[in-house]
Amino acid sequence: MMRASPVQDCLSSSATRRDINGMSTVWSTPEDLQGDTLGLCDRSCLTRWGVKGAGAAAWLTALGLPVPQHPNQWCALPEDGLIARLGTTEFLIEDGWEGAIAPQLAQQMANLPSKVYPVLRQDLAIALTGCAVPDLLRQTCSVNFQALDLTEQPVILTSMIGVSVVVIPGDRAGRPFYRIWCDGTFGVYLWQTLVTIAQDLGGGPIGAAYLYDLELGR
Repeated sequence: MMRASPVQDCLSSSATRRDINGMSTVWSTPEDLQGDTLGLCDRSCLTRWGVKGAGAAAWLTALGLPVPQHPNQWCALPEDGLIARLGTTEFLIEDGWEGAIAPQLAQQMANLPSKVYPVLRQDLAIALTGCAVPDLLRQTCSVNFQALDLTEQPVILTSMIGVSVVVIPGDRAGRPFYRIWCDGTFGVYLWQTLVTIAQDLGGGPIGAAYLYDLELGR
């Protein structure tokens, strides 16, 4: 049975699609060059897990994974995956496009030790890229992202147009690149609102192929 993105019904029906991790995903569209200005991409197909509890950090370390030392910080995983520390004892782990850690972690998640508990992650996961990303953020979120020190690898828990979100700010190829997660039940509202604003700024939805090359430096 195929998985479905929280915004499946909002995505272009004429775009080229690929099955990624059991989810039909928009791979390319004629508008992908909008990503240079402002692209909005659905990344919900990527595999992610959540864990929390007093033993979560030690468990991740025992698996040989890097663990952020401070709350609201993230560490990189192979092939552009990541581990984000959401507070003191909760973690969001997302694999990259190549699925580098999925086999190992999926097996380990089936047999968690004491003081480590699973957190169901049914997120809408999106990315914003392009030179006009700061303009969109100023219209949708009260956080001054421009004041953040990206070398500290910050994780921001905030709200965007009234929806609670996790945001990891960054850059790729000299342009802003922001990863955003929200509860999938609010996904359609968040996606449609961001698409409308992006289109006003000269951008819009783009396919995963654009991000695949950008995130993996290809």
